[in-house]
Amino acid sequence: LTPSMALDLVSDGHKVLIQKGAGIGSGFSDENYRSIGAIIKEDGTRVIENSEMIIKVKEPQKEERQKLTRGQILFTYLHLAADEEQTSELMKSKATAFAYETVTDNFGNLPLLAPMSEVAGRLAPQMGAWALQKGNGGAGKLIGGVPGVKPTNILIIGAGVVGTQAALIASGMGANVTLMDRSVSRLQYLDQIFFSRFSTVYSSNQNIEDALTTADMVIGAVLIPGAEAPKLVSKKQLSILPKGSVLVDVAIDQGGCFETSRPTTHENPLFEINGIVHYCVANIPGTVPHTSTLALTNATTPYIKKIANEGWKKACK
Repeated sequence: LTPSMALDLVSDGHKVLIQKGAGIGSGFSDENYRSIGAIIKEDGTRVIENSEMIIKVKEPQKEERQKLTRGQILFTYLHLAADEEQTSELMKSKATAFAYETVTDNFGNLPLLAPMSEVAGRLAPQMGAWALQKGNGGAGKLIGGVPGVKPTNILIIGAGVVGTQAALIASGMGANVTLMDRSVSRLQYLDQIFFSRFSTVYSSNQNIEDALTTADMVIGAVLIPGAEAPKLVSKKQLSILPKGSVLVDVAIDQGGCFETSRPTTHENPLFEINGIVHYCVANIPGTVPHTSTLALTNATTPYIKKIANEGWKKACK
């Protein structure tokens, strides 16, 4: 919660509890929350125990899940498809849990996933460029090259919000970008509105394999709402990538779309398999928490206020 969202809830007559230090990473102090009437609690589990509605960004940790009970509302990203333990424990708690990433609007879009997808998509080429540096295990290539030296080849699989934002940033950095998807209409649309700023190719197994032979970076951006991501690059196919290439798996929260992916952290974001560098941070937007908090709050505020003011059953109608 930003202080401004907390103020909206306080103004509506709700009591707002904030875990001590929860906003510091995003640039908001405890005093920012106190000044608008929020109550600061030392322990996050105490916030859960004393709240009817719990608002988070990431899924609840095990100790937090054990505090949830029937009648409480949990509103956050859950990513249950790749987390059987969390799914089972949430079911046992009998709490009513809403997953940001599966909330749809009247047009079938995912409005609460979109802001984080935009942030992650824009960060993906930036993180990949860092991983390409020789000191990080990469091939030592500059994304856009320089006069007389060719730019890198970047393959992006998935032309949704993540893939589109990644393509815009990567092409803006001067890379030679190929964007793949199985929706021809989506590729046509992007080609028209961006005036062929990057290449669009139908995503077949053969086309992916052909592109891998020259790819300096592969960004996995495939999303199947509420389901585990499909594996689009196998371990065997790592051998056809140029040595020092980088895989950036933005779909890692949903299980990852590369067979060799496993979740990593901001502290230890990279690992290498068969000469290929993997960046699989499970919360890429956490790299820029201030921007991410504001972007997410812009999207979640109307939903949170409606649930808080009307109850979840009426709000869902």
